[in-house]
Amino acid sequence: MAVNRQWILKKRPVGDVAPGDLELVETPVPVPGDGEMLVRNIYLSLDPTNRIWMSDMDQYMPPVEIGDVMRGGTIGVVEASNNPAFKPGDIVQPAMAGWQEYVVTSAAGKVAASKDTPMLAYMSGLGGTGATAYFGLLDIGKPKPGETVVVSAAAGAVGSIVGQIAKLKGCRVVGLAGSDDKCKWVVNDLGFDACINYKKENVLEALRRECPKGIDVYFENVGGEILDAVLTLVNLEARIPLCGLISMYNADGPVPGPYMFRNILMKRVLVKGFIVIDYLPRWGEFMRDMSEWIAAGKVKWRVDVAQGLENAPEVMQKLFTGGNTGKLVVQIGPEP
Repeated sequence: MAVNRQWILKKRPVGDVAPGDLELVETPVPVPGDGEMLVRNIYLSLDPTNRIWMSDMDQYMPPVEIGDVMRGGTIGVVEASNNPAFKPGDIVQPAMAGWQEYVVTSAAGKVAASKDTPMLAYMSGLGGTGATAYFGLLDIGKPKPGETVVVSAAAGAVGSIVGQIAKLKGCRVVGLAGSDDKCKWVVNDLGFDACINYKKENVLEALRRECPKGIDVYFENVGGEILDAVLTLVNLEARIPLCGLISMYNADGPVPGPYMFRNILMKRVLVKGFIVIDYLPRWGEFMRDMSEWIAAGKVKWRVDVAQGLENAPEVMQKLFTGGNTGKLVVQIGPEP
């Protein structure tokens, strides 16, 4: 009997995700009913928000329930279909198919994968992380030519694309990353003007050096001390798209707020949190622009691919230790 391997949430993590918080189980491969299709997942997206979904804190979606399959985005291939809109062999992105090898669904987004636009592009530049960068920067950050844009987690899935879009808009772009190699990549390959290794330099002093005219837009992915350093240097009417606070996700107690919070008032700073699903009605706008930029070589994307569904929890830790560059995914099975 064919089996479907699944990671289920066994208990809610306290601090870092630990062995025993998730459990790998085997169940029969599901059978599609009327109007449904069976999808074999090929790539699984690993994102900082996975850690949020494991907790029972207030969040933008209901938390994953104990005993349920761990939530996650995937891209896969239709194996069998009772839905006339889909046929076996179609490449699709089901809605939150989860950390498992197979899923039955009645709806999914079709993907036009090709040699020029491989499946992995839809997990990165043409996927949710690309859309997060696009809408967060352009809709909230509203960068103007000549402004200074600072990007935290600049070598990550979202930050690496944010910086490139900001350069397209005529800005000076300064990234923050956790290694010299990452900084070299975002400057030499992606075109950032500068990158600060926050593990080696005093961030506030380095930002003063690289942002002599102050900071107009800060794309926030991490929170913590870096946010405080940025708030010290923000210009009048600066904008801060708040995408993530990854430095806080594994905290096992209360986290102090930013000490420079007063500058939000003094400098009349706009801070706006957003979730990419807020922009689903405008997805076509993103796909139009990003497809053109990628095809023209104006935006580059990178994936960090690990092998094996069984390794997903361990691989996810790279997000919190800085072990990945670009978009982190797990390959569950072979491409068709």
